Amino acid sequence: MARFELKLPKMGESVAEATITNWLKEVGDKIEADEAVLEIATDKVDSEVPSEVSGILVEQLFGKDDLVQVGQTIAIIETEGGAPEVKTQEAVIPAEVAEIEKTIEVAKETVTAPQDFAGSDKFFSPLVKNIAKEEGISVAELDSLNGSGKDGRITKEDILKYIEDRKSGANVPDQKVIQDKPQPNQTAPQVAPQVAEPTVQKSQQAVPVSVNGGDEIIEMDRMRKLISGYMIASVQTSAHVQSFIEVDVTNIVKWRDKVKAAFEKREGEKLTFTPIMMEAVAKALKDFPGMNISVNGDYIIKKKNINLGMAAALPNGNLIVPVIKNADQLNLVGMAKAVNDLGNRAKTGKLKPDDTQGGTYTVTNVGTFGSVFGTPIINQPQVGILALGAIRKVPAVIETPEGDFIGIRQKMFLSHSYDHRVVDGALGGSFVKRVAEYLEAFDVDRDF
Repeated sequence: MARFELKLPKMGESVAEATITNWLKEVGDKIEADEAVLEIATDKVDSEVPSEVSGILVEQLFGKDDLVQVGQTIAIIETEGGAPEVKTQEAVIPAEVAEIEKTIEVAKETVTAPQDFAGSDKFFSPLVKNIAKEEGISVAELDSLNGSGKDGRITKEDILKYIEDRKSGANVPDQKVIQDKPQPNQTAPQVAPQVAEPTVQKSQQAVPVSVNGGDEIIEMDRMRKLISGYMIASVQTSAHVQSFIEVDVTNIVKWRDKVKAAFEKREGEKLTFTPIMMEAVAKALKDFPGMNISVNGDYIIKKKNINLGMAAALPNGNLIVPVIKNADQLNLVGMAKAVNDLGNRAKTGKLKPDDTQGGTYTVTNVGTFGSVFGTPIINQPQVGILALGAIRKVPAVIETPEGDFIGIRQKMFLSHSYDHRVVDGALGGSFVKRVAEYLEAFDVDRDF
């Protein structure tokens, strides 16, 4: 038998930690190589951690909702047939050295063991055990708590809430009853004390109750809570102001109708309006680098690369913003492939954590939902976001050498939200006007 340490893998250059959201395997379960063991979440993307080996899960070093750093060991898997084939930079350790290290590890475990939890039928994560030791919480006290985790397990939030309540004297189980319970390795008295079993309240926030009985109360999921926090923080951070401009995109509509079939046949990709719009935004950002910045306290950071974020829908209906890196270096074909790839992976929940990092400016297509225009909230720490409205047929004045005429044109609104702390109206308005100029000057004879 050999013990394999399952570590939190690297998930991108800018991702350093993740939260465990669910254990897919429990202690004692058999695991096949490449089989998912647990689910994790970064601040935006959920993903699974597979096992590199086959074996039996013998230890979970972290519990649900625990925060884990990249490279930390999160579980121990016992394998058969010797040590698994894991690439290391060190030579094979001699048997004598390995035996010594094993002895040291056993000694460490003996010294650092918080207390004997063998007498409890419940599972406690190492983090919960350590907190219990530091706060002087007995096993009996832990047994008396009802956890909010899976199968009633006690999470970090549960024990911290219990500690807070105990200090304030609220919602704490009767200490006499706890003391009367047999402790681990202690023989129970022959005659049980006639004390009523304590009523323990869950150490979590109570669920609100509908007054009239007809309303349904649903707790926000993790992603919606994160989005809520981001939106509130953005509004409290940036001084939002908007500029609107109407754009004639008749030539773009006609050109796309003419080439979309050939484009899909040659490139194997659908040609939507989004990459055409993103191409114009990337050009405008090169013309106005003052929009391609971020703010850090009293400092402005000018971004070298133009990385365009695009709002996309997740399978659960929430929105996420994957990023097209170096968007200004892509031609229309490359932009279309990038837009379709990120959009499809967002819909199927296959985005990687690094796909949502490093954005310098964001575009959101509110026209997808039929909106004519919108006032989007800035994606911090960026300073601008552009909303694309629905394309509509409208009557318009057409200027010609022979005079003005009324005709049917395809038009849309661009809504530009920007941070008035660092972007004034001249820059914010000029930028969105330049995007409009690129769109209206679209070459109908261009190749894709």
